[in-house]
Amino acid sequence: MAQNKVAGDSTPVTIKKYANRRLYNTETSSYITLELLSQMTREGREFVVVDAKTNEDITHNVLTQIIMEEEQRGKNMLPVNFLRQLISMYGDSMQSMVPQYLEASMEAFRKNQLQFQEAMKGAFATGPLAEITKRNMEMFEAATSAFKGVVPAMPVAPKTSAEDKDDEIAQLKSQLEALNAKIDKLG
Repeated sequence: MAQNKVAGDSTPVTIKKYANRRLYNTETSSYITLELLSQMTREGREFVVVDAKTNEDITHNVLTQIIMEEEQRGKNMLPVNFLRQLISMYGDSMQSMVPQYLEASMEAFRKNQLQFQEAMKGAFATGPLAEITKRNMEMFEAATSAFKGVVPAMPVAPKTSAEDKDDEIAQLKSQLEALNAKIDKLG
């Protein structure tokens, strides 16, 4: 029986794409969908997609197809101006540098996101600021989800006195402005 691969395994799973557009996972000996490949990507599973007839590596094409399907489902993450700028780079003298730049930028974004989440969890896990921290993390996660096209429901805070609410609103506005500034820097 095939063993499950986890993120960090060095050998990627081979996926064969047949002429009928079906995808075959050689690790599990089963046909799979693009949606499952998308899930594997989110889980950090490494895979290579090859044309079953020619054995040509078509991973790039399949990953691009997954992005197109996600965008068509209304999970728009790529702004129109970004797409236009990206298209305009094709054939440009700087074209060869764009992939490395985008890859480094995305890696830095993910690293900063993880560091921020860990810092917030560790710094305010207990004590009087724990509730505010919890709500801030929920807001941050909602903001990052918005980049992914997911709009989570915001939690409702328990009712407090008018002064407490005013102070809390002022704090939340300040924190939201700080998050917006960080998001603008990342953009």
